[in-house]
Amino acid sequence: MRPLEELVDPQDSALPLIHEWIEEGDLPVQVLPPSADRDAVLLGLQVTTRSPLGAMAHDTGGILVDGGWLRMLGSGHPQLTRNLSSWNHERADGFLLIADDVVGGFFAINGGGLGDDQGAIYYFAPDTLAWESLEIGHSDFMQWAFTDRLHEFYRASRWEGWEADVAALSGDACFSFFPFLFTKEGSTQTSSRKVVPVAEQYAFNLAGGDAGK
Repeated sequence: MRPLEELVDPQDSALPLIHEWIEEGDLPVQVLPPSADRDAVLLGLQVTTRSPLGAMAHDTGGILVDGGWLRMLGSGHPQLTRNLSSWNHERADGFLLIADDVVGGFFAINGGGLGDDQGAIYYFAPDTLAWESLEIGHSDFMQWAFTDRLHEFYRASRWEGWEADVAALSGDACFSFFPFLFTKEGSTQTSSRKVVPVAEQYAFNLAGGDAGK
């Protein structure tokens, strides 16, 4: 393992670049301050702060996009307690979970376990229970998520009054829908919603995906 001094580069952090992407974007974005555990999180990931992923892990507590609809993980914060290191422990195999949304979708960097396109961002869609490649890398994903293209991606997933519902939601919770979104009857507009822990929804999604194979 590389020591912390090899991973932290205060003179060449990618954090200013992330802020530049946010300023160039279209959506409201909240950058949470880093936690006291940020050194341990970075050591667990073994990436440098010169990369956006390392800067997220060490220099932010996470990022909330579009009122909290999308949550990008960092070192943890009271509004988003999950961090990039511990959240992936015993949950990810051949990929790294980096973000999730309020409808039970999850984003991951492919480490070889999701396909041949290592480094590509994948989305685990709650309406298909399958990993789908977005065919972009992590830096492009972050820039994409700060723009109106995120609205287009979720156009069919939003319901009337979603803004108020999401504003009242913890960063460690999401909505569970019934009928389920992966059924013919399921829809974010017509299904009933209840708040569940993100960890519970992730386990449910993967179990459903395994059952459907």
